[in-house]
Amino acid sequence: MRKYNSLMEIITNRRSIRSYDPKEIEPEKIEYVLNAFRKAPSAKNLQPWKLIMIKDKNKRNDIAIACNNQNFISEAPVILAACAKEEEAYGVMGGYMSSYPIDIAIALEHLILAATEVGLGTCWIGAFKEQLVKDILKIPENIRVVALTPLGYPGPDAETPKRGRKSVSEIICYEKYCD
Repeated sequence: MRKYNSLMEIITNRRSIRSYDPKEIEPEKIEYVLNAFRKAPSAKNLQPWKLIMIKDKNKRNDIAIACNNQNFISEAPVILAACAKEEEAYGVMGGYMSSYPIDIAIALEHLILAATEVGLGTCWIGAFKEQLVKDILKIPENIRVVALTPLGYPGPDAETPKRGRKSVSEIICYEKYCD
């Protein structure tokens, strides 16, 4: 397992993993990443989420198909589906939107960083057919699937190059919006 010295080192070294070793994940590591998800903040602390853990190989294969045939997803021993209870979310963020996409994004990112810390790989999956995922996982109509991630040990083809990031001067404005 890789050892990190700081949160910034974890953030800097996190990669989207698209190759997984089928090795089973130790229960204490699963518990650790699930607790990271659970402890995430949410608007008004409403915690409008459910996380579905999928270990069954046939269901993982079906989920990969529902994710636009991204077959690498089913290589991981676990797939996690992050779902939102829209009616339980804070409904007027900024006066115009529900908090659930942001709440789920924060919680899933907590999980992803915790997974990186303990040597596990993930890959944020936003390309999926929600109704197919709902059908496979028996998710009620009033629940939204926001994102999925495989979870497992990086496989032999998992090395991904570091991707560039914009400089601070390109993305930070001071006192007013800037171009």
